Amino acid sequence: MRVPMQHLAGHLLWSTEGHTWAVYRLHPAAGERGHSAEAVTGAYVSAAVREEQLQRITQLVRSLSGEPRLFGVCAQLDPSEIAWRMLEGLHDADGELQPGARPWLEHVEAALDELDGREMHTRTLWLAVPLNTQERAAKTSLLTRGITWGAWGEYVDALGLTPSPVSETEVRQAQETAHQVEAQMTGSVPFRPATPAEIVWLVQHAVHRGLREPLLADASASPLYAGRVRDGALHSPSYADLGQIRLEEGGRPRTAAVATTEAKARGWRAGPSRTKRASSRRTTRQWWKEATSPIRRQWLQVESPAGTGYQAHLVLAEAPPAVSQQAADLFAQLEVLDFPVDFTVSLGLIDSAEARRKIQAKRSELVDQVDQYAARPTGAPRAIPEAERDLDEEDTRLARTSAEVEVQAVTVLTVWAPSPELCDARARALEKLLAGCDYRMLRPTGLQSDLFTLGLPGSVRPYAVREFRQNQLGEDWAMSGAFTRSEVGDPTGMLLGRDLDCGTTRPVLINVSDAPKRDASASVAAIGDLGGGKSAFGKLVESAVVDRGGRAICIDRTPAREWARFARGSAPGRYQIIDAARAELSIDPLRLFPGPEGRRYALNYLSLQLGIPLMSVQGEVLHHAVEQAASVPEPSMSGVVEILAQTAADGSGERTDAAKTLVGMLRLVTTNPLAAMIFDPELPVARLDGDATADLLVITTTGLVLPPRVAFEKPEILQHQPLEALIGRAVLYLIAAMARQAAFSDLDRFCAVVTDEMYWLTSSAEGSALVHEILHDGRKHNAGLIAAAHDAKELGEDANLFAYKLLGRTADRDSARRGLNFIGLDGRDEDLLRTVTTELSPVGHRERAGEFLLTGPRQNTGRIKVRIPAVPRIDDHIRTTPGEHTPAPGQGVLA
Repeated sequence: MRVPMQHLAGHLLWSTEGHTWAVYRLHPAAGERGHSAEAVTGAYVSAAVREEQLQRITQLVRSLSGEPRLFGVCAQLDPSEIAWRMLEGLHDADGELQPGARPWLEHVEAALDELDGREMHTRTLWLAVPLNTQERAAKTSLLTRGITWGAWGEYVDALGLTPSPVSETEVRQAQETAHQVEAQMTGSVPFRPATPAEIVWLVQHAVHRGLREPLLADASASPLYAGRVRDGALHSPSYADLGQIRLEEGGRPRTAAVATTEAKARGWRAGPSRTKRASSRRTTRQWWKEATSPIRRQWLQVESPAGTGYQAHLVLAEAPPAVSQQAADLFAQLEVLDFPVDFTVSLGLIDSAEARRKIQAKRSELVDQVDQYAARPTGAPRAIPEAERDLDEEDTRLARTSAEVEVQAVTVLTVWAPSPELCDARARALEKLLAGCDYRMLRPTGLQSDLFTLGLPGSVRPYAVREFRQNQLGEDWAMSGAFTRSEVGDPTGMLLGRDLDCGTTRPVLINVSDAPKRDASASVAAIGDLGGGKSAFGKLVESAVVDRGGRAICIDRTPAREWARFARGSAPGRYQIIDAARAELSIDPLRLFPGPEGRRYALNYLSLQLGIPLMSVQGEVLHHAVEQAASVPEPSMSGVVEILAQTAADGSGERTDAAKTLVGMLRLVTTNPLAAMIFDPELPVARLDGDATADLLVITTTGLVLPPRVAFEKPEILQHQPLEALIGRAVLYLIAAMARQAAFSDLDRFCAVVTDEMYWLTSSAEGSALVHEILHDGRKHNAGLIAAAHDAKELGEDANLFAYKLLGRTADRDSARRGLNFIGLDGRDEDLLRTVTTELSPVGHRERAGEFLLTGPRQNTGRIKVRIPAVPRIDDHIRTTPGEHTPAPGQGVLA
């Protein structure tokens, strides 16, 4: 094969036929330098976003000219790439893994085992724009006079001629023209210039389809293949090795059986027996009929030093005359298949004036046809009036703006496999899928090599494919979605699961702890029905934060203490559990928070617990007792009670009476077991200083109850609440203080505050204040809130500040509408409502547990399946389904 590349200078390509191209990568990866901000969306977008995308793509199409070429390439992913992305940002200055992140290696190894052997890819888009500045091509064309560019290149090679060099002046002219093209493209689609190694990779990918191919990540970081200007001319390395392949249309594997059969077909006789010869002829005829017909072998065999792969190239032969905007995204249909599909679109762009001239010519032809049919009794066919209406509509739209263009597109879709049988089966599946959308695909016999060449950057469009041009206006063609790419999740972080909007395995990662460094909120909210997977998701994020070197503080209100059980199993030696009912650790504010903070928290706690105003005699006495108790070498809340008792015993008067009242109420509180973790001085103190033994702090609130919401609005109702409710309200204040202290004290380590059953916090003023503070100030303090709720309204007034939003199965339509609005989609859309109410983690299908709609900080929404990593300390303790001790089939892997 002849590689169509002569020189590469940056993103500029000089082809062997004398043309110059500028190659760009569309939608570059996050963090790469580009000409506009990243704008990758998910498979689900709102109507407003979809309309904005359509306008930008239409603007891009109208800004181009000539015959640009778009490549939609499925780059092969290796499990090692996912592993490196999971480890990104966890190394110190010397390149060593941070000590606190070493437990994360278990997650990485489990991910490698799960992804090994799976067919993974990521969609990449590349645009090659012809630059009409090469005078050398025009000069050469005067010499060829009717010889095609491809044939001229072959003549040059056959005669041993040296192609004319590219001068430094031509390089500068091409760069200036490329800058003009980039200025026109800016503001439409994010892009960046491709590197020489990436352009070479496009050729390598085309050759290695069906085989193990070079990785795009390696090519993006490679400095190879670039040309240099020396002595006034451009000098490039040789690209001849890229063409060391053999193309054979309809080729078959070279096995011993096939070789024997071919020998028989050429007239070989097994022996002198006439009977054997007759049998051999019958076998040969049958074999040719069933297996060797060139019409049946509609694939291309590509043999290279790396092996032999099989490709089938399908060209769009007919498109529906009219289609709705919602169903026009032809290229989005390719993602649902369980195998990758490349596409190449060769665009021929005709300006408005030229297109209108062609319309007038077609009108004249229709008038002649009407005159010809007028003499017939049946009159003109119905197709003629329909064609006239189509021409009138197209002419009207072209006359509306001179910026509109007509697109004459040749669209080629490519599938591949390591065997011809699988390749043919995939091609038939693709034909069947698009036939259901009224698109007719054709695998032209004899043109497979030409269609393969069309997918190489720098190649000339073969003349034979012109018959497959589909004519559309630029705005209509933009609806096909060729310039859009969907993606869900983050580029790095924990392996959360896989993308259900993609038929092949496409891993989904999220990096909650990295969000504050990207100037985004790290708060996460998951909503959905009971059993939808919210708790499991929260535990996965919590364990990822802790194992990656961060901290987490969890408020566990479940009677089964499921989060405490998960902490013991998932983080052995790195957890602390504060149990309100069992009182194993102390949260005495005077012991937990030294200095003025401890005195403030203690005074506020006692004020809430006793229900007294601070600006009163009782408040003044209480304040004096707290100050005295905090001034001793070993301060404690029990000391406050002792000082109040001394004040009540000494002297008389209003202060003494107030002290007696306070002591009596505190005696009532301290006799309750729920208050022991505050007033028992013998208990060891919980650790909030980030010690390695307390990376995960769980506070179980079993036994604590809160007053009803109406009690906070009417003080007379609050006064008549049971003691457990009053203790619960005051203890919740201390829990909020602890969470705030743990989350905001260390700016160098990310801290996640985890709360399941969010309504328990937002139903009280103290809980709502904690949620409000973390959502508003968490990003500045390297912290975030991980919450779960049954309904979006339980998240409180600041629900819009959550950056990561998950919506699980929600059977109630009203709740589903609120959930869709919460994640940024249209709650009135019936298709989306049906998805949420019936298609996410359907009850009774354990293998489909953990399905969510996920929206990330980049506002990319997609449907995912959360997976449980095959890490025993996590897998054995994460589930809450009664009686479930083993993972459901396919639940622990990327099924």
